Amino acid sequence: MSGVGLFQGRGQRSLCLLLALVYGPAAAGLPFSAAPPARPPAAGKLIALTFDDGPKPYVLLGGRLPSGRSSAGLLDLLDRYHVKATFFVMGWRLEPAADGYCRRADGGVPCRVAAEEVHRRGHEIENHTYGHGNFRQMAKRYGEAWILKDIDRASAVIQKMTGLKPEYVRPPDWDIWPELAHQIEARGYHVMSKSAALPPAWRDVDSEDYFCVGRDPRCPHPSDFDFVLGQIVRRERQGVSDHILTFHELPSTVELLSRLVPELERRGYAFVTLRQYSADVPAGWGRSGPGSHHRVDTGNRQR
Repeated sequence: MSGVGLFQGRGQRSLCLLLALVYGPAAAGLPFSAAPPARPPAAGKLIALTFDDGPKPYVLLGGRLPSGRSSAGLLDLLDRYHVKATFFVMGWRLEPAADGYCRRADGGVPCRVAAEEVHRRGHEIENHTYGHGNFRQMAKRYGEAWILKDIDRASAVIQKMTGLKPEYVRPPDWDIWPELAHQIEARGYHVMSKSAALPPAWRDVDSEDYFCVGRDPRCPHPSDFDFVLGQIVRRERQGVSDHILTFHELPSTVELLSRLVPELERRGYAFVTLRQYSADVPAGWGRSGPGSHHRVDTGNRQR
């Protein structure tokens, strides 16, 4: 299985990397100055566009809600620029039991129909858990085993639709701890994170687009477009040429991307799915510089 998450490999190799991420390289018997093995970098600069919290039909397909809120079609926008993206979906939205809710709340189309269209157009569908419950609350209430079952439950629904088991899990709000991350990795997944313990090219770049719904004062100023582009420019100055950008299925995000995608193409970036990104940008290679392995930072957001 290709892909790189918070931990990589199995057995002793996986344990060594786990120790290095949590306690530092010395704990795993690795020298502090250990350099990654040489590997020719892939050509060009890459961006993996990723989207959380869907599927939301009125955003994906374009439409208007009974409340009057409307959205341009995200899938049409991606098609216009020949971009393939990765969608982290909530498993419950893919169930037939959710059809009624989706029709009422998301523009008259069942969520699973919109997800099938995502897959039909060649985009990747990955795991954002089944119920989108906060991991800390769920662990306290039901135990960590419940969280693992929730993740596997989402994977089963996704695999039934796409024919592929998800390889990546993005925890709700990025809220996770090393012990749970290790258990998730042991089940064959790779955990997406904003942790500073990861190589820079494998840290999620948070767009903070969820703050730009309504009049939340936390929405980046002067605009979310400037905020995301500014993060990319700062990473470039640090020698990072590949980025995983995290967005949500929101009307304002579609508008943002209508400006951001052509601007990033103008700057020489190519857009790929997360699995393709994994094949071209393995964690730890010199292409974007080795990351710090001295701590694990949950990097969760507060909404």
